[in-house]
Amino acid sequence: MRLVFATRNGGKLDAANVRRSVRRIVKAAGLNPKDWTPRELRTSFVSLLSASGMRIEDIADLCGHAGTRVTEEVYRKQLRPIILGGATAMDGIFGQSDMDSEP
Repeated sequence: MRLVFATRNGGKLDAANVRRSVRRIVKAAGLNPKDWTPRELRTSFVSLLSASGMRIEDIADLCGHAGTRVTEEVYRKQLRPIILGGATAMDGIFGQSDMDSEP
């Protein structure tokens, strides 16, 4: 069986292999490897997708989660608040410029 993601020797990747690879890449980029781990990269991935407006269901799929529950619990601070959509809709209904003007 040929692996898509393998060690340099063609073996199966484990967590330690991934961490070593990430450290090597981060160091080559001129960054501090202690500041960047696979978890931080995954969190950034979720944050960027959420900030771009991607649906939580799609983010959960990309993270390999069976549903949205784990995604919502683990990444709750990175996910755009749902209320933002409501606030944007209300701004559209009432007009943001009307709220800013003095009476």
